[in-house]
Amino acid sequence: MTIHPPKYVARLMLGASTALALCAASAGADTIRFWTTEEQPERLAKQQEMAAQFKAETGTEVEVIPVTESDLGTRATAAFAAGDLPDVIYHTLQYTLPWAEAGILDTDAATDVVEELGQATFAAGALSMAAFNGGVAAVPVDGWTQMIVYRKDLFDANGLAAPSTYANVLAALEKLHNPPEMYGFVAATKVDENFMSQVLEHVFLANGVSPVNADGFAPLDEAKTTEVLDFYKAIAEASPPGELYWKQSRELYFAGKAAMIIWSPFILDELAGLRDSAPPTINDDPTSGELASKTGIITNFAGPSNPEGAAWGDMRYFGITSDADIDAAMDFVKFSMDDGYTQTLSIAPEGKFPVRKGTVEDPEKFTMAWSKLDVGVDRKAPLAELYAPEMIAEIVGGLDVAKRWGVEEGQLSLASKMINSQVINRLVREYIDGARDAASTVAALNEELAAIN
Repeated sequence: MTIHPPKYVARLMLGASTALALCAASAGADTIRFWTTEEQPERLAKQQEMAAQFKAETGTEVEVIPVTESDLGTRATAAFAAGDLPDVIYHTLQYTLPWAEAGILDTDAATDVVEELGQATFAAGALSMAAFNGGVAAVPVDGWTQMIVYRKDLFDANGLAAPSTYANVLAALEKLHNPPEMYGFVAATKVDENFMSQVLEHVFLANGVSPVNADGFAPLDEAKTTEVLDFYKAIAEASPPGELYWKQSRELYFAGKAAMIIWSPFILDELAGLRDSAPPTINDDPTSGELASKTGIITNFAGPSNPEGAAWGDMRYFGITSDADIDAAMDFVKFSMDDGYTQTLSIAPEGKFPVRKGTVEDPEKFTMAWSKLDVGVDRKAPLAELYAPEMIAEIVGGLDVAKRWGVEEGQLSLASKMINSQVINRLVREYIDGARDAASTVAALNEELAAIN
């Protein structure tokens, strides 16, 4: 990421008269447009406040335009065709590489921003997910990683290692599974819920198994996939009966009746008694932080065939578009990722982990600032007051190893179709229920996944 692409060189080679004209017209555009999918009123207000701060510093106005996330792809394609893209778009991972390939994003500008801010200050996983032509397609903004949430107090009392591997989880099930007082796990088993898809991808990634490679569909390795199936069957058998998804896993853990669950970080404020609609029920006080104090989390999870492990991550990016006023757009993104970065993260701290941990001079600057931001709905408190420093480090550290099927291979679209088909959910559930053996299940998975295109 140290070679400077043609547009970068061209910018440096502005003629003297052009440079003087730009200065006379006050260096940047008078107004740039920023599309954001963070359209809830409170979140929008924070972005408008940041835009006002940027205008005060630079003289450039930022028009903050809310766009519903489900409409973003269609609107961007139409605006590109009309030559009327906004200058900057806050967008999800799914658009990053396709938009770069289509010419919607100015990837050189994004690469320049990352280099100027310091590539080493960004989480490696967030950069690798946006890797494009020796640089990045867009600038990582924030993200979150799925977590194994577990009763650290029970693990410590029983001399158990943290559930960071298949083996450690299985060892914990042997000690802690004692239904109906305590279930060892609450595994996702409801086939038509996206929650099961997300949890399964996490467990497959942990063992280094993916259904795609650079050429498209990749047959699942029978030995590695059998390890995944056997592990998932074990955690399902240590779960309550029924069709289980996020609702039951949270309820049982909050009631003190589950030793381990897999969940997103959006559980962190609820776990600490800050949200009345989802209170911990482990004791008689729905505002109690007792359960939070007894909880540990794991982001990087490893199977026997992939000892390095992986974290399932969801990332968001600032895309500088091909229609942008490049200098003004770059300045806005740099401001949002530097002087304004704490404000950027404050939009929803429980789900916006800092992908830029700090600056070259202060490597932990933004991690520390983020940990002091208030989370919660009905009550507020900073994460640093609710959870130990090692928990904060684990939360942020997951972004370094975050992965998703198809991103590195350039097959995110195909992988998403496979996931959305719920073929994997259905066949894994049938294996759990004893419909076929592991070898037949792997064969069935390969047959059905190969037909998706």
